[in-house]
Amino acid sequence: MDFDPTLLRAFVAVKETGGFTRAAQRLHLTQSAVSHQIRRLEEQVGRPLLHRTTRTLTLTEDGNDFLQHAEQILASLDALSRRFRPSPVCGVVRFGVPETFLGERLPQLLSRFARAFPAVRLDVNVGTYLDLRAMIKAGELDLAVVLSAPGGEGGTVLQHTRFVWAAAQAFEVAPGASLPLALSPSPCVNRQVGVAALEGTPIPWHVAFTSPSQEGIRTAVLAGLGASVQIRGDLKPGMKVIDGQYGLPALPAADFALIWRDGEKTPAAREFGRLLVSLQAPPPKPGRRRKNP
Repeated sequence: MDFDPTLLRAFVAVKETGGFTRAAQRLHLTQSAVSHQIRRLEEQVGRPLLHRTTRTLTLTEDGNDFLQHAEQILASLDALSRRFRPSPVCGVVRFGVPETFLGERLPQLLSRFARAFPAVRLDVNVGTYLDLRAMIKAGELDLAVVLSAPGGEGGTVLQHTRFVWAAAQAFEVAPGASLPLALSPSPCVNRQVGVAALEGTPIPWHVAFTSPSQEGIRTAVLAGLGASVQIRGDLKPGMKVIDGQYGLPALPAADFALIWRDGEKTPAAREFGRLLVSLQAPPPKPGRRRKNP
């Protein structure tokens, strides 16, 4: 049988408040209306749920069992209502992100946002870091994740990282030979960092492989076609850090930062940025809870 949630709420209210009068006040109904709802419920169940006297009101044994199920049903209905409550946030969010940032968490971010704000359309651009900066400055994106020197870009720092020289595990260069590099074409920040570090060094080097895709660069590195500049967290199994080998200079630290276009943030973009930042928050460190003095 199907139970009317209105009747279930009346029953729970009577139990929690201890009487029909206070239940009626909570539900903004008359006492007679609440009494009528309880009678309808008992008729549907086919047995008494409340034991009434002139002074007390208690649950019958069946009433106690019924109460547990009623509370579970109402809790589920409330959760369902909250989950699918229409959101006032609408419009478009134009988001730019490097192809290696977030990794497996990017689908999680997009899915959570789409569920919470179904009236918002997501326009996601995946590209090189400098392209995203240019799109932000041109007003083509609402927000973007970019890579920059620590403290150099502004915005909200999402993640600290470092550039490293990376190569395949079996990669070797003969003494005096030119160092082969696998680099994306300009304007790639990884390429700029690597070339800037090599300037002024006596290391002979040449570009042996180019690809606009970081995944393509990593594939070339794993194939042993050359060394490359990578973010430490982007290294794949089979790759190694070769900082200091072949005279290679150390590379700088960097930050992934969330930046915004100039002007007022739309509600949709603001909510997306808030969710992105929350996903980057580190989990709390375990420790003993301090006792109150």
